[in-house]
Amino acid sequence: MLITNNNYPWPDNWGQKTSIMGIINLTPDSFSDGGDFCSIEKVLTQVDNFISNGVDVIDLGAQSTRPGAIEIGAKKEINRLLPYLKKIRKEYPNILISIDTFNSEVAHEALLNGADWINDVSGGRIDDEILDVISKFNCPFVITHSRGNSKNMNNLTNYDDLLVDIIHSLETLTLKAINKNVCKDKIIWDPGIGFSKDTNQNIEILRNLDSLKKFEFPILIGASRKRFIGEILKEDNPKERDIGTLAVSCLCSQQNIHMVRVHNVKINNQFLKVSDMLFREKKQ
Repeated sequence: MLITNNNYPWPDNWGQKTSIMGIINLTPDSFSDGGDFCSIEKVLTQVDNFISNGVDVIDLGAQSTRPGAIEIGAKKEINRLLPYLKKIRKEYPNILISIDTFNSEVAHEALLNGADWINDVSGGRIDDEILDVISKFNCPFVITHSRGNSKNMNNLTNYDDLLVDIIHSLETLTLKAINKNVCKDKIIWDPGIGFSKDTNQNIEILRNLDSLKKFEFPILIGASRKRFIGEILKEDNPKERDIGTLAVSCLCSQQNIHMVRVHNVKINNQFLKVSDMLFREKKQ
């Protein structure tokens, strides 16, 4: 059962298992599923598939954040997003819906129309008015580490100390959010796998998740089908990277990470049921 109100908008058994955020991109240009969900019928079929296979949160995106993506602007993003959001909320009133956006206007309209979470790849860095929106609606907020934007982030991979710099950025963004009256208990950290990081840096982050866990914020890991997995597997087709994605999901299960963000919900759910049983620490 999923509870969808602003007093307790969390998946069932939050923190007791590795929860799954299922990705649905409503964009023509996302790196893996761009153009796949271009009709209400296809989107609803995917939502039904996700729910049937154990998804905990649906993450809708109407603005691609892949490297090189063109920013379409808040108005076009809203027009692209709202018909799908409204239909999903009507058909599936109990599912938790997250919106993948860095625009405050989009966040506001989405939360007015049934969204539960905001997942900002910039953590409020691109449009800090999004923090006022989060505060107003008192909803969960995913703060992601990233640098720059889709146009230049691949050129911003030089760090003095990768993990120290990521943590410092997340702490700074978190303090800014709290100072805008965003509820600390509704902040989730995402170290931003693939955002302004190369393959070795992504691996370093995943090998050192304990350095993030000690701050006691829930952690979301979004590694699904990303380029570093393709480089490791020598697989150019993102849709052929699901097995590599499962390796990251297994690690997250072993590390008691709260949530993974994935494209293929069914195989991750099956995998995590076993992995959580084998590896995940059980809280008393």
